[in-house]
Amino acid sequence: MSSVVLLVLAGLAGCSRDRDTTPLPAPPPEASFACGEAATAIAGLPRTRGQGIAQLGRVELEAVVVADFRDGLGGFVLQSAAGEDDGDAATPEGVFVAHDPGRGPVRVGQRLRVRGLWARSDDPAESEWALRDVTDLLDCGPGELPAAVELAEPPADWAALSGMRVRLPGPLAVSGNDGLLRFGELLLAFGDRLYAPTELAAPGRAARRLEQRNRRRSLVLDDGRLESWPRALAHLPAQPSARAPYRVGSTVEGVEGVIERRHRAWRLQPTAPVARVAQAPRPDAPARGEGAVRVAGFNLLNFFNGDGRGAGYPTARGAATPAEQRRQRDKLAAALRALDADLVAVMEVENDGGGPDSALAELAAALRQVRGSGDWQALDHGRPGLGSDEIAVGLLYRADRVRPVGSAQVLEAPPFDRGSRVPLAQAFVAGDDGVPFTVVVNHFKSKGGCDRADGADLDQGDGQACFNALRVASARRLADWLATDPAGTGAGQVLVIGDLNAHGREAPLRLLVAAGWTDLLAGREPPAWTYVFRGQSARLDHALAGPELVARVLDAGTWAVNADELPGFEYAAETGGRRLYAADPWRSSDHDPVWVDLSP
Repeated sequence: MSSVVLLVLAGLAGCSRDRDTTPLPAPPPEASFACGEAATAIAGLPRTRGQGIAQLGRVELEAVVVADFRDGLGGFVLQSAAGEDDGDAATPEGVFVAHDPGRGPVRVGQRLRVRGLWARSDDPAESEWALRDVTDLLDCGPGELPAAVELAEPPADWAALSGMRVRLPGPLAVSGNDGLLRFGELLLAFGDRLYAPTELAAPGRAARRLEQRNRRRSLVLDDGRLESWPRALAHLPAQPSARAPYRVGSTVEGVEGVIERRHRAWRLQPTAPVARVAQAPRPDAPARGEGAVRVAGFNLLNFFNGDGRGAGYPTARGAATPAEQRRQRDKLAAALRALDADLVAVMEVENDGGGPDSALAELAAALRQVRGSGDWQALDHGRPGLGSDEIAVGLLYRADRVRPVGSAQVLEAPPFDRGSRVPLAQAFVAGDDGVPFTVVVNHFKSKGGCDRADGADLDQGDGQACFNALRVASARRLADWLATDPAGTGAGQVLVIGDLNAHGREAPLRLLVAAGWTDLLAGREPPAWTYVFRGQSARLDHALAGPELVARVLDAGTWAVNADELPGFEYAAETGGRRLYAADPWRSSDHDPVWVDLSP
C-alpha cells in the first residue's frame, strides 16, 4: 500500500477500465495543497483508448520525477516512489505531465506535488493520456527513484507500464528503420525481425493472431523529441552512415527509458544513451553457380527518363530532375552489375516501349558502359507501351550470353486492363545447344489505394489488404494463359517472376502453387523477404517455376540490398542534411531483387 494517503473515491474505485466517463472529484481546496496530504493514486487513473478528447477531472498527484523531456516533448514524467505503488503489476504507476521548460525547476529524483487536469488527447503528437493544464506545482524534496522494470521478454500489455521506468537489456532486433532520420525512431522487436502475418500464417484468424503477437513484442525506440529531421541522434552510439546503416536485422542492447503512447504506438523515450548497437552487415551479392544462367527480378522504383533526350522533367512517377535521374540510374546499374544476371525482369519502368529513347534502353546503355558487364540489350516488344498504366514491366538481357527465341508475347485481356500490369513473356536460349525456356514478367495490383476499392476488392480484414480479389483474378488469368504455351517453349519450361504484391501465404500465391507452379523461395529458414512495410518483412516479389523447369533450377534466393536499408540512401531521399547518397547498390530501390540460377 502507498505511504501517501490515497484518495479513494467511490466513483473512481469501481470505475471499469473500458470506460472513461466517470468524473474524478474535485481536489482538496487550494489551502490544503501541501506535501504529504491526500493525493490521487496514479494506479487508479483511468487510461482507456478511444477517439475524442476526454477530460476526467482535476487531480492532485505526489510522486517522483523519473524523466525530464520538457525541452523535447514538452513535459516530464512522474512515477510512484519506491514502496508507494499499489503492488499490482497490471496497473501503471507513471504519468506524463505536460509542462513548459520555463515554469519552475524540475529535476530527476525530485518529489513533486502537482495539480492539473487528467485528460486524453486526440493529437497524435501528444502523449495519449497526460496531466495537462497544470495550475500548481510544489517541491517536496528528494524522492526515492523506483527501480526500473527489467524486460527480458515482452510484457503481456504495454499499457501496464505506461509512464514507468524500464530497462531492456536486449538484444532486440531492429525491425523497422524508415522513421530514423526524420523522427529519430527505430522499431525494435523482442527476438527476430517482425514478419507480415500473411507471409507466415494463413489469412484470417491465424494471421490476426500473429498480428497481435507482433504488436506485443514490438516497441518504438524514440529520441525524446518532437522535432523532425534532428541534426543528431544523441541516444544512439553512432550517427547513420554507410558504416552505421542501422539496417533491419541490426541488434540493440542496453535500452533505458520510460514507456508512453504517442502517435498511436507504444514507445520508449530514452533517459540514457543506448549501450550498444550491432550493425547488421551488408551482404555480398549472391555467388553465381558455374555455368548457370541467372535470371533476376527487380522492381526499379519508378525508373523514368523523361523524353529520353534530357527533357521531360519532372517525370510522372520517377526523378524530378535529370541530375536525380542520373543518380538513380547509377545506383541501379551498380546493383545490376553486382547481381551478375543474364536476364533481368524489371517492374516499375516507364511505360514508353523498348525503343532507343526508352527508359529501359537507357538503363541497358548504362550497363554496357560498366566494365565487364557485357552486351546488355533492352527487349523491344514492338509496342509503344504495355497497357495504359504509367509504369510497365520489361526485360533486359545480355546478348553475349542468351538470345531471344521467337517474338514477345503479352496478355492485355482483363484483369490486366486496369490495376495489374500487362504480363510480358519471352523465350530465351543460352548457347548453341541450350534448351529454350520462357521468362514471364509480372506486376500485380498493389495493396495501396484502398480508398478506390469497392465490392470484393475492399479490405476483408483477413490480412491480405485491399484489391486481393483483383490479384487473385490476375493469378488465375495468368495461369490459364500460360497453360496455352504462348511462347512455344512448352508450358512447363516457364519461369514466372516479378512483383505479385502478395505475401507467401496469400490467395494469389496459393492459387499458382495449386495450378502446378513451384514457389522457389518458399520454406526458407529464416523466411525470405523482399520488402519491409511498417516494420514487417515479407515477400512481394516471387519466382515460380513450371513443372519441367524445376529440374533445371540450381539455386534461387534474394539479395538483401534494398529493403533492409535506410530510405535515406535512396537517390532522391530527404536526409535532414546528411550526405548519405553514393553510386553503389545499397537502397537502389525499395524492393530486394530475386534471382534464379538455371542449368542451360
